[in-house]
Amino acid sequence: MSSSWKLDAGDEIVPGIRMERRLGGGERYEAYLGWHERLFAPVVVKVVRPDLVTESATLRGLRREVEMLHRLAHPVIVRSFDAQPEGERPHLVLEHLDGPRLSTLLRKYGPLSMEQLLPLGLEMCSALHYLATESIVHLDVKPSNIIMGSPPRLIDLSIARSFDECNRLDHVVGTDAYMAPEQCDPPKSGVPGAAADIFGLGATLFEATTGETPYDKGSRDESALADERWPQLVDEPRPFDRRIPGAVTKPILACLERNPANRPTAAELAAMLEPLVEALPRPVLAGMRAKMR
Repeated sequence: MSSSWKLDAGDEIVPGIRMERRLGGGERYEAYLGWHERLFAPVVVKVVRPDLVTESATLRGLRREVEMLHRLAHPVIVRSFDAQPEGERPHLVLEHLDGPRLSTLLRKYGPLSMEQLLPLGLEMCSALHYLATESIVHLDVKPSNIIMGSPPRLIDLSIARSFDECNRLDHVVGTDAYMAPEQCDPPKSGVPGAAADIFGLGATLFEATTGETPYDKGSRDESALADERWPQLVDEPRPFDRRIPGAVTKPILACLERNPANRPTAAELAAMLEPLVEALPRPVLAGMRAKMR
């Protein structure tokens, strides 16, 4: 594991923000919940790990995320308040979202109910449609990048690319289990575009429905053939439980079409999901209010 800043509660993460607790982190970053003195509100501070503050690839990824978030503004995409992609402690200040990651919910409680699943899919369509109109591909739509708040929010644009940048991709970008086939070995496997995010959403909704990813795990051996590393290049998704309605499985499987041209756009997927959301039982309280009118 890379090094840590080893901050304690009350320590200054960056000027004007005091640490409340550590949220976690990955290979390149640590995330802290902090109190922003000027905003007078909690925020999340994503900080480059101390041994990587001069590492060019890490800083390039941070600058890319800063630029993306500065450019974007959407109700279902996390907002940024401030950033310093250089200096002693390169960081990004994000809004604090009240809710668990979808991956955490699935790990603790198993598949979502239809009342959770279908509105989630519709909200994500909203975010992905917006990204497509902005000519941006997220490239990492997956359960750990969705915060289950109200509404759910899509986070982490650290590997997002513009359409033009995707045209120049010559290496794998994404998370194996959720990558579209065209992400697996570009440019040989194709050029990732908006349809790659639809595939990621389909894989996410598949897991949220069944508790499993749609494909078996591929080989971790980098010398293995591409179709051994990424089963989605050649395999069909594992079958759904027969008890899951076809009206639900059909749009999810459409997202997982191997050919990106055969996948629905975000707007088309939303049109498939909207009637299913409308057909969900209304909350008891809403039904009571309707009777009182």
